[in-house]
Amino acid sequence: MPNFEAKTSTDGDWLVVALSGECDLAVQAELAAALGDAVGRSRAVMIDLAALTFLDSSGIHELVTAHHASRERDGRLSVRNATGMVATVLEVTGVGELLGSKDGDGDGIVAP
Repeated sequence: MPNFEAKTSTDGDWLVVALSGECDLAVQAELAAALGDAVGRSRAVMIDLAALTFLDSSGIHELVTAHHASRERDGRLSVRNATGMVATVLEVTGVGELLGSKDGDGDGIVAP
């Protein structure tokens, strides 16, 4: 059984999706559903990666897909609190820069 969870909350004008556990192909559909729902509900979506311990290319794909869906709605999707190998994957792929990632400090929130 995959160790993954996506919880949604609000932080001011932002809809925050907190991801935890391991994000890989086994949970891609769950991640896609959570991000799609968030982008559909809010123009300002923040993905909190503080508790995410693993991120593979399927997770990267869903983050980029959600980013594009948000932009089509004149919205903003960003990530924050990436650490360890998750931060490395975001940096190496360039997705951290695309999504305004701030490693570990929680300052990744950028106004839409």
